[in-house]
Amino acid sequence: MPACWPPSVANVPGPYVLGATGGSGTRVFARIVRHAAMFVGTHLNVSDDSLFFGDYSDRWIDSLMNAAGSPSNHLHTAMVRDLATTVGQHLSPLLAEPRDARWRAWGWKEPRSLFLLPFLHGQFPELKFVHVIRDGRDMAYSTNQNQLRKHGHTLLTPEESTWAPPLRSMALWTRLNIQRADYGETHLRDRYLRLRFEDLCRAPHPTIARMLHFLGLQADIEDVARLEVSPPPTLGRWQTQASMQIAELHRIGHVALERFGYLTAEGQRRSSVAMRPPSETGS
Repeated sequence: MPACWPPSVANVPGPYVLGATGGSGTRVFARIVRHAAMFVGTHLNVSDDSLFFGDYSDRWIDSLMNAAGSPSNHLHTAMVRDLATTVGQHLSPLLAEPRDARWRAWGWKEPRSLFLLPFLHGQFPELKFVHVIRDGRDMAYSTNQNQLRKHGHTLLTPEESTWAPPLRSMALWTRLNIQRADYGETHLRDRYLRLRFEDLCRAPHPTIARMLHFLGLQADIEDVARLEVSPPPTLGRWQTQASMQIAELHRIGHVALERFGYLTAEGQRRSSVAMRPPSETGS
């Protein structure tokens, strides 16, 4: 851990970070880990995103992505210094508590941390990353297109930037998730976990158990599932769209849809299985 980080952080394992393309359902994952005594911050928005890290993402994602992930020394130094400040702000409530406080780990949920994963790993060699995936075809028709609006230009080609919004959304979903899955599997290895939102909805108990085991945390899984997992009726919404556009989504996203299990018969069933009406699970 770099010397600029608050020294007391060493008393609580972390950081454990949750990231995804926007609208993937990370809010419910954040609520689950909080039941297991993971500190995810107190300065949060309605989706349980850390506002401190959200502001950090606003300041640096475009510069880092435009540098193709290899920032200049000046940019790297500025990002590291700002990250130290951001971590300190985020952790200030935890650091103010007694050493025997309830928290068993620390981290944050900010979906756009997915963009910053290689940089964050460089600063935190012990980082654990939970990469949440939701079917890119559903994501293409989500009302949450903030990442596309804010950062799409850093990933899309000039031609792709002229496409209809659902096609642009699929292009971003495909490229970013593949890039970060490659990084996680190659560099983080056993400190990287990829979970599908659809699997949490279909089989909450084993999915929650898998995440908590990965993070070294414990909770009453049955109770957590009952309290937090309420699958949305928007699962499988892509199936009601025009067939020609669906064909284009498959053309653009085929490699990622196949890699993440959405083109197998079982993957299709899991993605479109009927669910009970939920409370909003968030982004």
